[in-house]
Amino acid sequence: MKPSLVFAAAGLLLAAPRALAGPGEVTAVSVLPSPGRAEVVIDVRGPVGYQDFTLERPARLVIDVSGAALSRTTAAYDGVNRGGIVNVRYAQFQAEVVRVVIELEALRDYSIIQSDDAIRVSFGADRTFAAWSSLEPRALAAAATSGRLASPYAAPPPLPAPVQGQPRITVTYDSASVADVMAGFAAFSGRSIILGKDVEGVVVAEIKNQPWDIAFQAILSSQGLSAQEEESGIIRVDNPQVLAARDSLEPLATRLMRINYARASGLVPAVTGILSPRGKVVADTGTNSLIITDVESRVGGVSDFVSRLDIRTPQVSIHAKLIFVDRTDIENLGVQYDLGTSSQFFNKLVQRPDPATTKGEDLDGDGVNDFFTTEPYDPAQTIVDLGGNTLSAIANAEAIIPSSALSLIFSTAIGGYTLTTFVEALQRVELADLQAEPSISTSDNTPAEILVGERTPIRIIDVSSPQGGATAPRATTQLVETGIILQVTPHVTSTRQVLMQIKAENSALREAPAELGFTFQTQRATNQILVNDGETAVIGGLTVTQLTVAKSGIPFLVDLPIIGNLFGFTTRREQRRDLLILVTPHIIDDASEVAASGR
Repeated sequence: MKPSLVFAAAGLLLAAPRALAGPGEVTAVSVLPSPGRAEVVIDVRGPVGYQDFTLERPARLVIDVSGAALSRTTAAYDGVNRGGIVNVRYAQFQAEVVRVVIELEALRDYSIIQSDDAIRVSFGADRTFAAWSSLEPRALAAAATSGRLASPYAAPPPLPAPVQGQPRITVTYDSASVADVMAGFAAFSGRSIILGKDVEGVVVAEIKNQPWDIAFQAILSSQGLSAQEEESGIIRVDNPQVLAARDSLEPLATRLMRINYARASGLVPAVTGILSPRGKVVADTGTNSLIITDVESRVGGVSDFVSRLDIRTPQVSIHAKLIFVDRTDIENLGVQYDLGTSSQFFNKLVQRPDPATTKGEDLDGDGVNDFFTTEPYDPAQTIVDLGGNTLSAIANAEAIIPSSALSLIFSTAIGGYTLTTFVEALQRVELADLQAEPSISTSDNTPAEILVGERTPIRIIDVSSPQGGATAPRATTQLVETGIILQVTPHVTSTRQVLMQIKAENSALREAPAELGFTFQTQRATNQILVNDGETAVIGGLTVTQLTVAKSGIPFLVDLPIIGNLFGFTTRREQRRDLLILVTPHIIDDASEVAASGR
């Protein structure tokens, strides 16, 4: 039969009523769990119809079962929140109308499916819960056994967790009764197993070399049964609804558990998930303890569960090595020329006296002045030297190499001119080698950080935010961390490997040109890597090479092949930066564990 889907919304929504087929009966109302959903099952007998609508404040879904009478029931809803269902009420609303009111945390989408023996209302649920029914426990067990009550998607409550290393069993059952099968498991395991008196069924199974507890649970699941282990060690086997009803009548017990390694508040969500609907857990931060309240038969199992959670987590020591190498090669080569006569006083490369204010003296008669004397300036004196004025100071008169390592001067006379040549050369190598080896220890799955550097105050000026109507901009100070920074979160696997989330950074503060303030030179690597205990892994490698070549000289001549270097200056600057990040984790074992293992 195609389900009728009604979406809850503000106000009142009415679905088209189903045609009344004839007299019928409502025999039970139940709330059952199923994977990811919660179901309200209205068991009916005979032909009936239904009409559904929603109400607000509080949120309610109303199901009117028409053509039906309510059979005698004894159980009222216990008030437990089951997947967002907070209450269920049912009564004979009219002569042939049974009204079922489902109170919800909030209105939500739902679906309704009607079969010959039930009307099923399904909601989405984000948590598991124990089943509830309006039947008495004895009648509930009989209904579950006959299959009239169980949801087609319902799953029994969680069974006791299998224990590793249990004896294995190989057995074949051919139409064996459930009682005989349970008696066989009790004899094989040496455990006390009590079967509910209304449990019946036939088992057909073949088990080959399986741990007995896993085989035990598989057979219970095939029969729709559940097991509950009491604190005394006795295992009770019955229908899930009967065990849930038993829990609702069982007295509560409270136990205080001191937590040694974990934080008590951090264990509360995990413990809450295994408690019965009546159970609760509270964390005492002062003593780092858990106060557990649950039914007597379950509080022992909850305590054992907490004990398995409260274990010493592995410690991991992480040794990192950051290698930063900065190498700079500088090569400069240049040639300067001076070609002129003694009258070229304006030359900047070879300084000569001003012929208008100086007088040369030639003592030996070789045509070359041996010294000069200063005379008063004579405006009427005119010196014309076309050759010298035209050819003087050619080439790179102003180009120099700062702090040159080699300077050569060559001078010769060519007729009435003097040729002077300056050769300058420089080769410099700058090498910066920075190695940082930060080490840090932390617990498993716990982030850790180490900083070796400084916190620099940076002034930030906001010109768009004047204060109090003033024109002056607002300035704030921000602290920026620079240096060697290592952030790591390790996780130790079951194979004694270490899975690490790593962030390694090397940064430095530098002044920026003009009015920009500062710049931050940063090398950073972020990675996730799996390595063995004590194994070194390279998580980051970076090489940056920057080459700058500058050439200046006499136009046209400096571009000549081979001999062009004689007419200019060449500057070659090569900068190479290498970054290498190595990480080595070590698992720190407890001293008692090391002694016990003999390592």
